[in-house]
Amino acid sequence: MPLKVLSALDSARTQLYHFTAIFISGMGFFTDAYDLFCIPPVCNLLGSIYYENKMPIHVKALVNGIALCGAFAGQLFFGWLGDRMGRKRAYGFTLTLMVSSSIASGFSIGRSPGCVIGSLCFFRFWLGFGIGGDYPLSATIMAEYANTKTRGAFIAAVFGMQGLGILAASTVALIVSAIMKSAGGDKPSFEQKDAVWRIILILGAVPAGFTFYWRMRMPETARYTALVARDARQAEQDMSRVLHLDIYEIDSYILSTQTRQPQFGLFSMAFVKRHGLELLGTSSTWFFVDMAFYSGNLFQNDIYHEVVGLKKQCQYTHPLDEVFRTAKGQAVIALCGALPGYIFSILLIDRIGRFKIQAIGFFFMSVFLFALAIPYKSYWLKEPHRYGFLAIYCLTFFFANFGPNTTTFIVPAELFPARLRSTCHGISAAAGKAGAIIGAFGFLYASQPRHKENHGHDNNCRNSYPTGIGVKNALIILGVACCLGFVCTFLIPETKKRSLEENELELAKIDADSCSIQ
Repeated sequence: MPLKVLSALDSARTQLYHFTAIFISGMGFFTDAYDLFCIPPVCNLLGSIYYENKMPIHVKALVNGIALCGAFAGQLFFGWLGDRMGRKRAYGFTLTLMVSSSIASGFSIGRSPGCVIGSLCFFRFWLGFGIGGDYPLSATIMAEYANTKTRGAFIAAVFGMQGLGILAASTVALIVSAIMKSAGGDKPSFEQKDAVWRIILILGAVPAGFTFYWRMRMPETARYTALVARDARQAEQDMSRVLHLDIYEIDSYILSTQTRQPQFGLFSMAFVKRHGLELLGTSSTWFFVDMAFYSGNLFQNDIYHEVVGLKKQCQYTHPLDEVFRTAKGQAVIALCGALPGYIFSILLIDRIGRFKIQAIGFFFMSVFLFALAIPYKSYWLKEPHRYGFLAIYCLTFFFANFGPNTTTFIVPAELFPARLRSTCHGISAAAGKAGAIIGAFGFLYASQPRHKENHGHDNNCRNSYPTGIGVKNALIILGVACCLGFVCTFLIPETKKRSLEENELELAKIDADSCSIQ
């Protein structure tokens, strides 16, 4: 028999505080997405300012991928900290780190291009560290506040703020580059060009800072307080206050049973026996979807430039034109593919279920990626078909977000026991970032094809053009990754309409029946 406060949370009617929690947690993800996906147009401008349009490939890979490396470490650390210190306290640390690192990134200084880029990468690593911590904490907090009926939709809504963050990053880049181009004329000064990327990065601190006050006022989740900190009466008081629940007379026997759960460790055989395949499933599926999702997002400007006519960039001479066009392409894909996918997930996640949505998403992602890759050079690079390529590319992002990109975030927050929930979510998310790192760095190198030399017909042209061979191979690899993600999905059970305490209750029964777990 569960604690009354937890039963009350599971059956509570949807009310204002649920939406407040979605907004507060979601703004963290809005900031995460803004900070991670504002870098493609920024990277183009850095190449124009500091490397005369010839940014070395290793520098481009580092600028794009360093925040992902920080996120990998942050997910592991803050996931662990959320189970040791509490969700709320660890949450405050991540937010402070995100705000300070966003501002510091915009003030990256140095006497040489290498020093500026080195300073930028240093601060973006710590920005990523804070972003990484936001994943397990936001998911766990929202899962532990939500009722059983709409829990999937609530967590999906938090994660869906990522789509708005991507769109905001593109919009800010569009506006700032347009304003600076208007102010600077045909030949903007170094200071004007340099200000563009700094302003874009600094503005990433605004949404996170805006929600700091409300984050700090949120009480600790009842499930952490009752099941991990073992103070069920405090959990009752907190939830009665914020959710307007009337919870009376906690039974002492129930309290004793609930707070004496089997205390095996994460690396024990008992954990492996009960949750090993589940953790493998959540980690592997997140690894494969992030390999495809982040590769496609961070380097979509390379694909977009080549396929959808922007290969004709010799017509443009202004240094801010490419920033504007990269942001425009990113915004189009976010509006047409990413945001609709998030919306469908929110509406259908509690009806269709996590397992089906994830399997369907992986299946169609693989189909579309292979459809883009196999006839890439022979069909898609021809003029009449280029916008068809963009349409299918958008569908890939639609089924990523109405699919594994959303469900891999939700399931680890629902599947594991309270005392290990944040840690296991952090491990699963870190596996995803490992896939993103491999995808981001690997895609950049794999998509570097042989080049056709420019024979001097236009002095404004770059020295070479991609032939399309490298992008084709990269898309095939991402399609294979989605196929593997589809297979690994079968390691994960359905969590729709399932109480978060079911794992604890099952383990308590095992403990009582066999006395084999102490």
